[in-house]
Amino acid sequence: MASLPQRQRLFHSTPPWVSDGADFFLTSCCAARETNQLATAAVFSVMTNALEHYVQNGKYWVHLFLAMPDHLHALVSFPPNGHMDKVIRDWKRFIAKQTRVVWQDGFFDHRLRDEENFELKAHYLRLNPVRSGLVDDPVNWSCVWPAHATASAR
Repeated sequence: MASLPQRQRLFHSTPPWVSDGADFFLTSCCAARETNQLATAAVFSVMTNALEHYVQNGKYWVHLFLAMPDHLHALVSFPPNGHMDKVIRDWKRFIAKQTRVVWQDGFFDHRLRDEENFELKAHYLRLNPVRSGLVDDPVNWSCVWPAHATASAR
C-alpha cells in the first residue's frame, strides 16, 4: 500500500520586507473537529488570561480574538524580532497543559496588507458564530476578546 503524502511544515516567519507591527489573521484548529473544546467559559478564561499575559510581556498585540467550538481566529501584530511560530507554539502548549485541549499541529497565518483588509477580516471573524448558527447576533457570542469588540476591532 502506498504511503500518504506528508503534510509540508510551514515556517511562520515574517519576511524581512514586512514592516514591524504588521497585522496577521491567525487560525488554529483543535485536533478533534466538531467537538466543543474551546467555547466554554473555563477554557476561554484560560486562553484570554494567557493572551493578556503575552500582551503585557510584549510577545504580541492582540487586536481581536474569537474562539469557536473547535478553532480560533485572531488579529495579531508581533514586535520587531518577534518569532510568530515560537510565540503561538508556546501559547498553544500552555493552553493544552492547562485545559487538555488537543491542537492540530501548526496554524494558518495571513498578513493583512491594508486597513480595509483588516476591517474585512475583523468583520468576518465577528460573524463566524452567526454563520455557524451559534448565535443570531455577534454581540451575543461570549467567546470574544476584548469583550467589547465590535466588527471594527481597532
